[in-house]
Amino acid sequence: MALRKFKPTTPGQRNKIISAFDDITTSRPEKSLVKGKHKSGGRNNKGKMTLRYIGGGHKRSYRIIDFKRDKDGVPATVKTIEYDPNRSARIALLFYADGEKRYIVAPNGLKVGATVLSGEKATPDVGNTLFLRDIPLGTVVHNIELKPGQGAKMARSAGTYAQLTSREGKYASLKLPSGEIRMVLTTCKATIGTTSNPDHMHEMSGKAGRSRWLGRRPRTRPVVMNPVDHPMGGGEGRASGGHPRSRKGLPAKGYKTRNRKKASNRLIVERRKK
Repeated sequence: MALRKFKPTTPGQRNKIISAFDDITTSRPEKSLVKGKHKSGGRNNKGKMTLRYIGGGHKRSYRIIDFKRDKDGVPATVKTIEYDPNRSARIALLFYADGEKRYIVAPNGLKVGATVLSGEKATPDVGNTLFLRDIPLGTVVHNIELKPGQGAKMARSAGTYAQLTSREGKYASLKLPSGEIRMVLTTCKATIGTTSNPDHMHEMSGKAGRSRWLGRRPRTRPVVMNPVDHPMGGGEGRASGGHPRSRKGLPAKGYKTRNRKKASNRLIVERRKK
């Protein structure tokens, strides 16, 4: 999973760094696992713009991903490693022994031809999905469930992971990359290894046009707006804009917005590092 750096032959190539896509084995997705994807362009059902800075972008199809990994005890062979425009990590196409096909988020190091398994009989090898109660302490995991049977919710983007640090009673403690330590029920599932495409964080678009391909329209800085449009607008000349805050007046950069009464607060052993 290397990166491609370009010579500055044009302004758009000057700072461009993208993936080499050397881990991709096919350019055509599995037809039975693809469905159409609708884009709103930031408009509601009446055509009114309700979200700014959204619109355009290249046409996409949605790949149906298996986040539950609930085919326990049925071995599957990795057929292809593919690019998915809807996520930063790569996806892998699995052919199960009973003939079913499914997509999963590909772990780093998973190769075509490898066999993966889920459930109690699975070994703690890369790509296998186990219950947290069966995973050895110190193991690095991704695609972690927050509720049993819900499907993976944590550590799904490129290069992310969590480390299983301890188990006590019905809860297991996971250390996240942010430094947060969180308790999760041991009956939840997680996949062994880190997610693929870890170099994604080092990519650079090189030009504004690549943001337009992703459906992102140009964003106006609040400082250059008028007072009627934003709390940070107005002032003579290049005024700094005052305290950083949102369009609705909510403070930013250091102001905690998490609800103090949120039910999952009791499961967070240690908050993330600043």
